[in-house]
Amino acid sequence: MIDTYRHKGMRKGLVKTLENKGIKDRKVLEAINKIPRHWFMDSSFLEFAYQDKPFPIGSGQTISQPYTVARQTELLLVEKNMKVLEIGTGSGYQACVLGELGAKVYTVERQKKLYLKTKQFLQQFPYRIKAFYDDGNKGLPAFAPFDRIIITAAAPEIPQNLVEQLKSGGILLLPLGVGDVQQMVRITKTGEGNLKTENFGNYRFVPMLKNKAND
Repeated sequence: MIDTYRHKGMRKGLVKTLENKGIKDRKVLEAINKIPRHWFMDSSFLEFAYQDKPFPIGSGQTISQPYTVARQTELLLVEKNMKVLEIGTGSGYQACVLGELGAKVYTVERQKKLYLKTKQFLQQFPYRIKAFYDDGNKGLPAFAPFDRIIITAAAPEIPQNLVEQLKSGGILLLPLGVGDVQQMVRITKTGEGNLKTENFGNYRFVPMLKNKAND
């Protein structure tokens, strides 16, 4: 896989765009600057790789807009060696950003074709990422509890299975709502299992489908 001076220059431009849009976490910006986003897309779409836009990756899924990846990562408050569960592996880009921050990432994908492609691709990176093919609504109870859980598809409701798999003090971040626009919601599991909910504005995600895993 090639990463030229031109690619690196385009990434620096993307990071500047993200800074101008309000991303402040230096570690997140450094992760975006380090990871070649064009590796996660078809080589014929290089010109799109460093635009701040989502892009189709097949199986009805998209690689998220870089600002959305950066903002979700920033809101997740990830620290080194945290166990992070990602629902919706997609291209693997978000998982790699979390891995670059030092997290131990467990990621679940429900589209089998996409899962098989991305799982193999992720093996080329030095990060601690374990990929699973399953219905993300169930989470990964065998590996719980998690410090952080991030959902990268629109959830119609807060998945109680995932709340139960959070550690005390843990954070669940998800785009919540039905329809074209969702609210980015951060849920912190406080003492005695109470939940603190914060809202961070409107976003657009593909829907999270329930009780299904597709071949």
